[in-house]
Amino acid sequence: MLDLTGKNALVTGIANNRSIAWGIAQQLHQAGANLGVTYLPDDRGRFEKKVAELVEPLNPSLFLPCDVQNETQIQSAFDAIRDKWGKLDILIHCLAFANKEDLSGDFSNTTRAGFTQALEISTYSLVQLAASAKPLMTEGGSIVTLTYLGGVKVIPNYNVMGIAKSGLEMSVRYLASELGPQNIRVNAISAGPIRTLASSAVGGILDMIHHVEEVAPLRRTVTQREVGNAAAFLCSDLASGITGQVLYVDAGYEIMGM
Repeated sequence: MLDLTGKNALVTGIANNRSIAWGIAQQLHQAGANLGVTYLPDDRGRFEKKVAELVEPLNPSLFLPCDVQNETQIQSAFDAIRDKWGKLDILIHCLAFANKEDLSGDFSNTTRAGFTQALEISTYSLVQLAASAKPLMTEGGSIVTLTYLGGVKVIPNYNVMGIAKSGLEMSVRYLASELGPQNIRVNAISAGPIRTLASSAVGGILDMIHHVEEVAPLRRTVTQREVGNAAAFLCSDLASGITGQVLYVDAGYEIMGM
Protein backbone atom coordinates (compact mmCIF):
# COMPACT_ATOMS: atom_id res chain seq x y z
CA MET A 1 0.00 0.00 0.00
CA LEU A 2 1.09 3.57 -0.68
CA ASP A 3 2.09 4.96 2.70
CA LEU A 4 3.87 8.26 3.35
CA THR A 5 3.36 8.27 7.11
CA GLY A 6 6.27 9.98 8.83
CA LYS A 7 7.46 11.69 5.66
CA ASN A 8 7.94 15.47 5.60
CA ALA A 9 6.79 16.97 2.30
CA LEU A 10 7.20 20.53 1.06
CA VAL A 11 4.71 21.55 -1.63
CA THR A 12 5.30 24.67 -3.71
CA GLY A 13 3.08 26.33 -6.27
CA ILE A 14 -0.42 26.21 -4.79
CA ALA A 15 -2.37 29.23 -6.04
CA ASN A 16 -6.00 28.10 -5.79
CA ASN A 17 -8.18 24.99 -5.84
CA ARG A 18 -7.49 24.43 -9.53
CA SER A 19 -3.73 24.21 -9.05
CA ILE A 20 -2.10 20.89 -9.86
CA ALA A 21 -0.01 21.48 -6.73
CA TRP A 22 -3.27 21.47 -4.75
CA GLY A 23 -4.18 18.06 -6.18
CA ILE A 24 -0.75 16.76 -5.23
CA ALA A 25 -0.93 18.19 -1.70
CA GLN A 26 -4.28 16.49 -1.12
CA GLN A 27 -2.99 13.09 -2.19
CA LEU A 28 0.20 13.39 -0.14
CA HIS A 29 -1.90 14.28 2.88
CA GLN A 30 -4.22 11.34 2.24
CA ALA A 31 -1.18 9.05 2.13
CA GLY A 32 -0.13 10.29 5.57
CA ALA A 33 2.60 12.82 4.79
CA ASN A 34 3.31 15.76 7.09
CA LEU A 35 2.91 18.82 4.87
CA GLY A 36 4.66 22.12 4.54
CA VAL A 37 3.26 24.63 2.04
CA THR A 38 4.82 27.69 0.46
CA TYR A 39 3.01 30.64 -1.05
CA LEU A 40 4.06 33.57 -3.22
CA PRO A 41 4.03 36.68 -1.01
CA ASP A 42 2.60 39.94 -2.32
CA ASP A 43 2.23 43.42 -0.85
CA ARG A 44 -1.43 42.99 0.03
CA GLY A 45 -1.18 39.47 1.39
CA ARG A 46 -3.83 38.19 -1.01
CA PHE A 47 -2.06 34.96 -1.92
CA GLU A 48 -1.19 34.22 1.67
CA LYS A 49 -4.81 34.49 2.80
CA LYS A 50 -6.21 32.54 -0.15
CA VAL A 51 -3.71 29.68 0.11
CA ALA A 52 -3.92 29.54 3.91
CA GLU A 53 -7.71 29.10 3.79
CA LEU A 54 -7.45 26.47 1.06
CA VAL A 55 -4.86 24.26 2.77
CA GLU A 56 -6.26 24.57 6.30
CA PRO A 57 -8.03 21.15 6.09
CA LEU A 58 -4.66 19.53 5.35
CA ASN A 59 -3.25 20.93 8.61
CA PRO A 60 0.20 21.86 7.29
CA SER A 61 2.80 22.15 10.04
CA LEU A 62 4.72 24.76 8.04
CA PHE A 63 3.29 27.62 5.98
CA LEU A 64 6.05 29.69 4.45
CA PRO A 65 6.53 32.61 2.04
CA CYS A 66 8.85 31.71 -0.81
CA ASP A 67 9.50 33.81 -3.88
CA VAL A 68 12.10 31.86 -5.87
CA GLN A 69 13.47 35.11 -7.27
CA ASN A 70 14.43 36.06 -3.72
CA GLU A 71 17.44 34.15 -2.39
CA THR A 72 16.82 35.35 1.15
CA GLN A 73 13.30 33.93 1.20
CA ILE A 74 14.51 30.57 -0.11
CA GLN A 75 17.15 30.42 2.61
CA SER A 76 14.63 31.42 5.29
CA ALA A 77 12.16 28.77 4.14
CA PHE A 78 14.68 25.95 4.32
CA ASP A 79 16.06 27.25 7.63
CA ALA A 80 12.51 26.96 8.97
CA ILE A 81 12.25 23.39 7.65
CA ARG A 82 15.51 22.47 9.35
CA ASP A 83 14.48 24.08 12.63
CA LYS A 84 10.95 22.62 12.67
CA TRP A 85 11.38 19.21 11.05
CA GLY A 86 15.09 18.45 11.13
CA LYS A 87 14.87 16.67 7.79
CA LEU A 88 13.01 16.80 4.49
CA ASP A 89 11.80 13.72 2.59
CA ILE A 90 9.74 15.11 -0.30
CA LEU A 91 9.97 18.25 -2.41
CA ILE A 92 7.20 19.09 -4.86
CA HIS A 93 8.16 21.73 -7.42
CA CYS A 94 5.12 23.20 -9.20
CA LEU A 95 6.48 26.59 -10.22
CA ALA A 96 6.22 28.13 -13.67
CA PHE A 97 5.68 31.60 -15.08
CA ALA A 98 5.92 33.45 -18.37
CA ASN A 99 4.50 36.78 -19.41
CA LYS A 100 1.13 36.39 -21.11
CA GLU A 101 2.36 38.27 -24.19
CA ASP A 102 5.07 35.65 -24.60
CA LEU A 103 2.50 32.82 -24.67
CA SER A 104 0.85 33.70 -27.96
CA GLY A 105 1.91 34.78 -31.42
CA ASP A 106 5.38 34.38 -32.87
CA PHE A 107 8.01 32.77 -30.66
CA SER A 108 10.68 34.98 -32.25
CA ASN A 109 8.99 38.00 -30.66
CA THR A 110 9.92 36.80 -27.17
CA THR A 111 11.73 39.58 -25.34
CA ARG A 112 15.08 39.05 -23.64
CA ALA A 113 13.52 39.97 -20.29
CA GLY A 114 10.59 37.62 -20.82
CA PHE A 115 12.86 34.75 -21.84
CA THR A 116 15.12 35.27 -18.83
CA GLN A 117 12.26 35.50 -16.36
CA ALA A 118 10.48 32.41 -17.71
CA LEU A 119 13.61 30.27 -17.39
CA GLU A 120 14.56 31.67 -14.01
CA ILE A 121 11.20 30.93 -12.42
CA SER A 122 10.19 27.81 -14.35
CA THR A 123 13.53 26.03 -14.74
CA TYR A 124 16.30 27.39 -12.54
CA SER A 125 14.05 27.38 -9.48
CA LEU A 126 14.12 23.56 -9.48
CA VAL A 127 17.91 23.67 -9.30
CA GLN A 128 17.76 26.26 -6.52
CA LEU A 129 15.29 24.32 -4.41
CA ALA A 130 17.02 20.99 -4.97
CA ALA A 131 20.30 22.51 -3.78
CA SER A 132 18.57 23.76 -0.63
CA ALA A 133 16.78 20.45 -0.06
CA LYS A 134 19.88 18.29 -0.58
CA PRO A 135 21.46 18.76 2.89
CA LEU A 136 18.08 18.18 4.58
CA MET A 137 17.35 14.90 2.78
CA THR A 138 19.58 12.98 5.17
CA GLU A 139 17.55 9.77 4.82
CA GLY A 140 17.14 9.98 1.06
CA GLY A 141 14.17 11.61 -0.56
CA SER A 142 12.07 12.30 -3.61
CA ILE A 143 11.86 15.46 -5.71
CA VAL A 144 9.01 15.76 -8.21
CA THR A 145 8.43 18.57 -10.70
CA LEU A 146 5.78 19.29 -13.33
CA THR A 147 6.46 19.48 -17.03
CA TYR A 148 4.40 19.38 -20.23
CA LEU A 149 4.53 17.93 -23.73
CA GLY A 150 5.43 21.38 -25.05
CA GLY A 151 8.93 20.80 -23.73
CA VAL A 152 9.62 18.11 -26.33
CA LYS A 153 7.20 18.93 -29.16
CA VAL A 154 5.89 22.17 -30.63
CA ILE A 155 2.58 23.24 -29.09
CA PRO A 156 0.92 26.36 -30.55
CA ASN A 157 1.43 29.42 -28.34
CA TYR A 158 3.41 27.55 -25.68
CA ASN A 159 6.48 29.33 -27.01
CA VAL A 160 9.02 30.31 -24.34
CA MET A 161 7.44 27.97 -21.79
CA GLY A 162 8.34 25.07 -24.07
CA ILE A 163 11.98 26.10 -23.85
CA ALA A 164 11.67 26.36 -20.07
CA LYS A 165 10.11 22.91 -19.78
CA SER A 166 12.75 21.40 -22.04
CA GLY A 167 15.42 22.81 -19.73
CA LEU A 168 13.46 21.58 -16.72
CA GLU A 169 13.39 18.02 -18.02
CA MET A 170 17.13 18.04 -18.64
CA SER A 171 17.64 19.50 -15.16
CA VAL A 172 15.73 16.51 -13.77
CA ARG A 173 18.23 14.16 -15.41
CA TYR A 174 21.30 16.03 -14.20
CA LEU A 175 19.93 16.33 -10.68
CA ALA A 176 18.98 12.64 -10.63
CA SER A 177 22.54 11.75 -11.58
CA GLU A 178 24.04 14.03 -8.93
CA LEU A 179 21.72 13.15 -6.08
CA GLY A 180 21.28 9.44 -6.72
CA PRO A 181 24.23 8.40 -4.53
CA GLN A 182 22.42 10.04 -1.58
CA ASN A 183 19.29 8.00 -2.41
CA ILE A 184 17.49 11.15 -3.54
CA ARG A 185 15.31 10.49 -6.56
CA VAL A 186 14.30 13.22 -9.02
CA ASN A 187 11.43 12.78 -11.48
CA ALA A 188 8.96 14.82 -13.50
CA ILE A 189 5.30 14.38 -14.31
CA SER A 190 4.17 15.52 -17.75
CA ALA A 191 0.50 16.24 -17.20
CA GLY A 192 -2.11 16.72 -19.87
CA PRO A 193 -3.59 20.21 -20.23
CA ILE A 194 -5.70 21.23 -17.22
CA ARG A 195 -7.51 24.50 -16.64
CA THR A 196 -5.37 26.25 -14.04
CA LEU A 197 -4.38 29.82 -13.27
CA ALA A 198 -1.05 29.25 -15.03
CA SER A 199 -2.47 27.52 -18.11
CA SER A 200 -5.08 30.24 -18.61
CA ALA A 201 -2.29 32.52 -19.85
CA VAL A 202 -1.57 30.21 -22.79
CA GLY A 203 -3.38 31.34 -25.92
CA GLY A 204 -5.97 28.79 -27.07
CA ILE A 205 -5.78 26.63 -23.95
CA LEU A 206 -9.43 25.57 -24.22
CA ASP A 207 -8.88 24.46 -27.81
CA MET A 208 -5.92 22.40 -26.63
CA ILE A 209 -8.02 20.72 -23.96
CA HIS A 210 -10.84 19.94 -26.40
CA HIS A 211 -8.33 18.49 -28.88
CA VAL A 212 -6.90 16.17 -26.22
CA GLU A 213 -10.42 15.06 -25.31
CA GLU A 214 -11.03 14.11 -28.94
CA VAL A 215 -7.67 12.45 -29.70
CA ALA A 216 -6.25 10.93 -26.49
CA PRO A 217 -6.80 7.17 -26.14
CA LEU A 218 -8.94 7.72 -23.03
CA ARG A 219 -10.91 10.44 -24.87
CA ARG A 220 -10.49 12.91 -22.04
CA THR A 221 -7.86 14.93 -20.30
CA VAL A 222 -6.77 14.31 -16.72
CA THR A 223 -7.63 15.74 -13.32
CA GLN A 224 -5.52 17.32 -10.63
CA ARG A 225 -6.26 14.28 -8.47
CA GLU A 226 -4.85 11.90 -11.07
CA VAL A 227 -1.65 13.90 -11.25
CA GLY A 228 -1.61 13.94 -7.44
CA ASN A 229 -1.89 10.16 -7.33
CA ALA A 230 1.08 9.82 -9.69
CA ALA A 231 3.12 12.24 -7.58
CA ALA A 232 2.31 10.34 -4.38
CA PHE A 233 3.44 7.15 -6.09
CA LEU A 234 6.73 8.70 -7.18
CA CYS A 235 7.32 9.95 -3.63
CA SER A 236 6.67 6.55 -2.08
CA ASP A 237 8.78 3.43 -1.64
CA LEU A 238 6.72 1.85 -4.42
CA ALA A 239 8.82 3.96 -6.83
CA SER A 240 12.13 3.33 -5.08
CA GLY A 241 13.84 2.25 -8.31
CA ILE A 242 12.63 5.18 -10.45
CA THR A 243 14.68 8.33 -10.98
CA GLY A 244 15.50 10.74 -13.78
CA GLN A 245 12.24 9.94 -15.55
CA VAL A 246 9.36 11.87 -17.10
CA LEU A 247 6.07 10.13 -16.34
CA TYR A 248 3.25 11.06 -18.73
CA VAL A 249 -0.11 11.46 -17.02
CA ASP A 250 -2.09 12.72 -20.00
CA ALA A 251 -4.74 10.10 -20.84
CA GLY A 252 -2.30 8.67 -23.37
CA TYR A 253 -2.17 11.71 -25.64
CA GLU A 254 1.64 11.65 -25.89
CA ILE A 255 1.65 8.37 -27.85
CA MET A 256 -0.54 9.68 -30.68
CA GLY A 257 0.87 10.78 -34.02
CA MET A 258 -2.33 12.41 -35.28
